[in-house]
Amino acid sequence: MSPTYDVIVIGLGGMGSAAAHHLSARGARVLGLERYGPVHRRGSSHGGSRITRQSYFEDPAYVPLLLRAYELYETLERDTGRDIATLCGGLMAGRPDSRTVAGSLLSARTWDLPHEILDAKEIRRRFPTLTPEDDEVALHETRAGFLRPENTVAAHLQLATRAGADLHFEEPLLRWEPYRDGVRVHTAEDTYTAGQLVVCPGAWAPRLLADLGVPFGIERQVMYWFQPDGGTGPFRPDNHPIWIWETADGVQSYGFPALDGPDQGVKVAFFRKGTVCTPDTIERTVHEHEVAAMGSHVARHAPALPGRFLKAATCMYSNTPDEHFVIARHPAHPASVTVACGFSGHGFKFVPVVGEILADLALTGTTAHPIELFDPHRLSTIHAPGVRP
Repeated sequence: MSPTYDVIVIGLGGMGSAAAHHLSARGARVLGLERYGPVHRRGSSHGGSRITRQSYFEDPAYVPLLLRAYELYETLERDTGRDIATLCGGLMAGRPDSRTVAGSLLSARTWDLPHEILDAKEIRRRFPTLTPEDDEVALHETRAGFLRPENTVAAHLQLATRAGADLHFEEPLLRWEPYRDGVRVHTAEDTYTAGQLVVCPGAWAPRLLADLGVPFGIERQVMYWFQPDGGTGPFRPDNHPIWIWETADGVQSYGFPALDGPDQGVKVAFFRKGTVCTPDTIERTVHEHEVAAMGSHVARHAPALPGRFLKAATCMYSNTPDEHFVIARHPAHPASVTVACGFSGHGFKFVPVVGEILADLALTGTTAHPIELFDPHRLSTIHAPGVRP
């Protein structure tokens, strides 16, 4: 049997890579297991960019975690020399009573975050690429921007390796079970033991955490890149914010500045509005009617789009019924197992602070961070102990 570790981390995407880094940085003997290669495109932590923002319409309770995440992203950039975060500003747009605008304003006021409310005329003046309806407004946040997901994962893996973590790729989990005072983990390659297990399964949560009793829903999402009419100049990050836009019927879409040169276009997508899938059944092909629907929608907000379609890519959301995360000690195995899952399409901006929380929970059993909102008991339908093979 392989040497005993202090902590085994299952899944080395966004959350798992951050957990491996923070655990190993504290001196823990860490084994990380990933079913695919490093920084892969089969899950959720890819696509070149992810929005980050602090005026959080989902719930003001997230803001303290975001403030810490921003600090940790700065440290991550400094410690690795990688391009991680760009704060180009952001617009949360829609009608004043929309969740996107009203919820963002609530968080901004609750936590005294710098912000402005722009009416439609002012939006058009400051950002000529955008064309709001006359009754639409936007919360403008200068501390919003975008993250590089691939660079973030690579940076956390780099630091975890530097601190002595053993990271095994192309080695999927077969099963795990309680063992003595900890856990035993079986893969196709070997069997490992550890005092603690941290499970960051992403879209594989229904399979790996069935005994958690949380009704996860896995959703296929599509990201699109379009070349604007007239070129990407007006959409560069020094001229253009990220945006999240909610229409009168409640549909949210989002977009980014033009990144990585004039030929890479502008990335846009719907927020939610995906189709049910599993990691095994997800349709990776993006169809013409999907491109047309996205193009028609985004043209309402940015007439230079869709312009010319460049490419598309799929990823997966792992949704909980209330769209809040699950971060906790496993209720059935509270002495030895910690879980982080159900990030519901808005988790990536929290990656470094989730890694810090997971290290706290695995090594001490508690954390000073406010995670009460993420207790799985709020959703669980199963409370009896059990282990999913």
